[in-house]
Amino acid sequence: MTAAADTTSDSQAQAPHPRGRHVPLSWLLGVWAMLLILTALTVAASRVDLGVMNAWIALGIATLKAVLVLLIFMHMIYERPINVIVLFTALLFVFLFISFVLMDTSAYHHELIPDYAPDMQR
Repeated sequence: MTAAADTTSDSQAQAPHPRGRHVPLSWLLGVWAMLLILTALTVAASRVDLGVMNAWIALGIATLKAVLVLLIFMHMIYERPINVIVLFTALLFVFLFISFVLMDTSAYHHELIPDYAPDMQR
């Protein structure tokens, strides 16, 4: 009886894995093109002075690019929903932490830019 059980487990272990779901080549090429466009948009946005919004725009574009890579190239689109929820919850907290830091930097702009602080005469 143990030999039969060993045989079935061995045959199951040696059986080829079923082919998993793969992203079609047209999607891969489309996402690749979108990543190139978003990279060009990031470069173009960096050449325009939008003040504080430059960092927010760069972070938004980088987030969109990261989501595309995660969903398509890393096959998260086919993962179990709990894995996707955990990942995007972690990314949400990273976004919140970075946004709090960016909001706090506005308090220190007078120290970063010469002659930006108001004149303090007594």
